[in-house]
Amino acid sequence: MPTAPTILPTQIQEGRAPGVTYRLEGELVPVLHMALDGQVPIYFEHHVLLWKYPTMQIGLHPLKKGLKRRVFGGMPLLLLQAESSGEIAFSRDAPGHVVALHLQPGEGVVVREHQFLAATGSVEYDYTRIKGFANALYGGGFFVDQFLAAGHEGVLWVHGYGNVFEKTLEPGESIDIEPGGWVYRDHSVQMSQEVYGFKTGFLSGGAGNLVFNRFTGPGRVGLQSAYYHPPGSETGGGGGQAQANDQRGGGLLGNLVGGLLDN
Repeated sequence: MPTAPTILPTQIQEGRAPGVTYRLEGELVPVLHMALDGQVPIYFEHHVLLWKYPTMQIGLHPLKKGLKRRVFGGMPLLLLQAESSGEIAFSRDAPGHVVALHLQPGEGVVVREHQFLAATGSVEYDYTRIKGFANALYGGGFFVDQFLAAGHEGVLWVHGYGNVFEKTLEPGESIDIEPGGWVYRDHSVQMSQEVYGFKTGFLSGGAGNLVFNRFTGPGRVGLQSAYYHPPGSETGGGGGQAQANDQRGGGLLGNLVGGLLDN
């Protein structure tokens, strides 16, 4: 009998990773607190920074792909990184659940857009566009974030809406998830779309289709209980949610963003 997805810890009092100790706490809008030793940077989306010590140095995290492409794709404008020792904290402006994904060298995960919170500098970042009816119209968006611990152990923290559950799939084992309900999957997990149509009555003609993303193992897949469908502007490749999120951190980087876009 296959096992059902299980809930991940909502509170972590003392987590450890190379260069950082961290804790997760909060009942409604969780906060990720970190203490850095200055040996390994932490990078993050600029609008998720909640507080930091004044002495902590913040810089730009280098990106493989151009900034303009990220803007037009609805992705966050910038990634920042904490570059010195000290304490810092992150949160998103939404109730939910923050989880820590520890990655060993060679391991990688794919994360839904706008649900990445932070990662250690040893984890490589990239993003890619996905296509398909289920993904474009039912909450998957056009882009996903990709993370890889290439040569060293690292940690990735993601935010889920509601609570986050995890299912470890055996080779060839599959699970169907509502397209707004998945948060992350291991690189080894394959994703496809399944559309179930109704042929009779008022549900005929396509309006009553049931659409799922099908995940096939081996590997982990993360689900969120309050599944999320982005605004139409985001699923169309715009920046609806990203623009809303940027309001919290926009004042910090407004002039800098303008200059970068002109380059």
